[in-house]
Amino acid sequence: MKHALALAAALAALTPFAAQAQFAKPEDAIKYRQAAFSLMGTHFGRIGAMVNGRIPYDAAGATANANLVVTLSKLPGAAFPAGSEAGGNTRAKPEIWKDTAKFTAAYEKMVSAVGALPAAAGNPDQLKTAFGAAAATCKGCHDDFRRD
Repeated sequence: MKHALALAAALAALTPFAAQAQFAKPEDAIKYRQAAFSLMGTHFGRIGAMVNGRIPYDAAGATANANLVVTLSKLPGAAFPAGSEAGGNTRAKPEIWKDTAKFTAAYEKMVSAVGALPAAAGNPDQLKTAFGAAAATCKGCHDDFRRD
């Protein structure tokens, strides 16, 4: 079981690099990152529903969703290659490509913040704190790099 988990983790870590090489057209990158963000948002929203009392807190469910959010958070980063700022139905702002260092820092901050969710998932108060910190990184990126 440990070997299977290690293999899955290694594949997840390499997925962004493999994905970037597969974008034949800008639209491919746009669709990929939108799908990754959509899935991440779904699982993050399930945690948010627990944190905000809309559904009962469930440690196992929180942990499962937190682990998925961590994995999914690593996927969209590879889907912002040069040329994918246009060519499809994207809400990405040009600032992503104009100030790549700022975007990369914001993205890495989000990945780091969601990385704290699994360890916090077993305690409702800790989960609420970790969720708030992660949500703030999401909002910051949306404010700076996404058209609404």
